[in-house]
Amino acid sequence: MTQHSESRAPTENRVTLSVDAMGGDSGPAAVVEGCAKSAEKNAEIAFILHGDEGVLHGLVAQYPGLTGRCTIRNASGVVTMHEKPSAVLRNGKDTSMWSCIEAVRAGEATVAVSCGNTGALMAVSMIRLRKLPGVARPAIACLWPSRGRHGFSTMLDVGADVKADPDDLLQYALMGAAYFRNGFGEQRPRVGLLNVGTEENKGRTEYKAAYDLIEAAAELGRYEFVGFVEGGDIPTDRVDVVVTDGFTGNIALKTGEGTASLIRDFLREELKRGWLSQLGALLAMQALKRLQKRIDPRRVNGGVFLGLNGTVVKSHGSADATGVSAAIKLAFQLAQSGFTERMAHRLASVAEGRAQAAAEAAQTKPEGQTAP
Repeated sequence: MTQHSESRAPTENRVTLSVDAMGGDSGPAAVVEGCAKSAEKNAEIAFILHGDEGVLHGLVAQYPGLTGRCTIRNASGVVTMHEKPSAVLRNGKDTSMWSCIEAVRAGEATVAVSCGNTGALMAVSMIRLRKLPGVARPAIACLWPSRGRHGFSTMLDVGADVKADPDDLLQYALMGAAYFRNGFGEQRPRVGLLNVGTEENKGRTEYKAAYDLIEAAAELGRYEFVGFVEGGDIPTDRVDVVVTDGFTGNIALKTGEGTASLIRDFLREELKRGWLSQLGALLAMQALKRLQKRIDPRRVNGGVFLGLNGTVVKSHGSADATGVSAAIKLAFQLAQSGFTERMAHRLASVAEGRAQAAAEAAQTKPEGQTAP
């Protein structure tokens, strides 16, 4: 069993986040530093840090801003990036990841944050938090830099499950719209269904069926459905929420990250090519810094697990302190908005509306016929 000790318990009026301090490639030092960055900017955050108690006490002591803001909960085990989810479910109860999710399940924290193994984190979250009523497949939503009025769009699913039937895609639309509405204050997010073309006759059969379902639920779901969108629309001002299956979404996400990294490397190489290029870079320094900030992947660090009885933010495994701080900021925003409760209410309302419409359709059928 895990034990815990307190570095002065968090104040009651603060939002408490549960943080897996041992997950990720950069280790607990980067996670604790990210917590310290967030604490410095926001006096309303408190943390439960899960991991090796001896290590965490020493790291927390380096940041005076964390004094009185952290509860340290000892967990001796660590989930590695290569561990199979099934193995973690069997043998992972002593790990920092498991302890992190348990704190949300017990109501001690509002949101869990981890940089750890994505598959294992989703598996533990599903087992311990359970799915919301009516949700068949939870989804992972990510933020994507865009020309939209908020600077980001969101896409889901990006890897929780490679499959998705029309009902799943409808739920992704509802959950994604609720996420964007609560995360960015957009009252009617624009939702698009990712496809190989924007024409209604294109794409797989299940996507055509999903199109009709998502369009029909727009009023109850409080979103604007813009129809099919293509890959090139993701970073534009056309759409706020991009809906797709986890197989397609994960490929798009990894392709986007790789392309951004390639462009950044090419730009750096060209700016170092000769003294004229270096002089030009010096003259354009401020513009280049602004560009770097806009495309910095650390600013959009944090995928959110949607469809669970609790909110879980998955930070990149390679995140540094800046990336961890960005994930914590997102977690705080979602905690403040009461996001999970609002999303559950919206899903239930749409399910009730669909059931009522089906019942009315069945009643209007001529005698001897059945509703489809």
